[in-house]
Amino acid sequence: MGSLALDLLSALDPVTFAQDKLDFEPDPWQANLLRSTSNQVLLNCCRQSGKSTTTAIKALHTATYSPGSLVLLGSPSQRQSSLLFSKVTEFRKRMNNGLKLQEDNRTSFELSNGSRVVCLPGSADTVRGFSAPSLIIEDEAAFVDDGFNIAIRPMLAVSQGRLILMSTPNGRRGHFYEAWENGGDDWDRIEVTAEDCPRITEEHLQKERRTYGEWTFLQEYECKFMDAANQLFRTSDIDRAITDEVKPLFFGSTNVKPLEFEEVS
Repeated sequence: MGSLALDLLSALDPVTFAQDKLDFEPDPWQANLLRSTSNQVLLNCCRQSGKSTTTAIKALHTATYSPGSLVLLGSPSQRQSSLLFSKVTEFRKRMNNGLKLQEDNRTSFELSNGSRVVCLPGSADTVRGFSAPSLIIEDEAAFVDDGFNIAIRPMLAVSQGRLILMSTPNGRRGHFYEAWENGGDDWDRIEVTAEDCPRITEEHLQKERRTYGEWTFLQEYECKFMDAANQLFRTSDIDRAITDEVKPLFFGSTNVKPLEFEEVS
């Protein structure tokens, strides 16, 4: 295949882009993520699965082949966002015949086609002010403040940009858990357990299970949403105790009659 044909195919197919431009061969699940056309993707991954590497490729592909695009990388902290940004930067330097830089600093870069990649900490205050992003990647989403997620969603309304939430589970709470469990068909869900990662050996997994116990192992390597270790009642027990067949005692504070006290003379 000629170079022009490969360039065209790389623009159309992020997997070809990874193979031809970055010399990276994705695992099957990574290829599924790279080729996903959904505007909302949930990536529930075990530790060391390669989720940051995959989304870094997705970010660079968007910036390269969608001129004038804005890609935002958010994480619980600036340090974590910078780590993801550094992966994007490493791949950009590895590219064959990549676009030139117009601007480059520690937290963002701009390509000659006008596209920008920006990393920032996952708080509502830091993300306000950006508009019309083509792609937002929220790393360790289960640990990111819910206010950040609330702040970014209106930004996607006009641009119809893509949102990728990726994380290892962190209990049965927060916007990542709610989207995974209750988000319905609006989301493309990809689950990657340790068994799906050829670089993680069975010997290592058994050692981790012995070292950290079943609770931690199920959450970190099997992608299970576990109740908090210090939780008094299990979530499943609470859910079973709630029913629509029993009327609530009170429908609101306006229906509660205040206590009346008799005057004592």
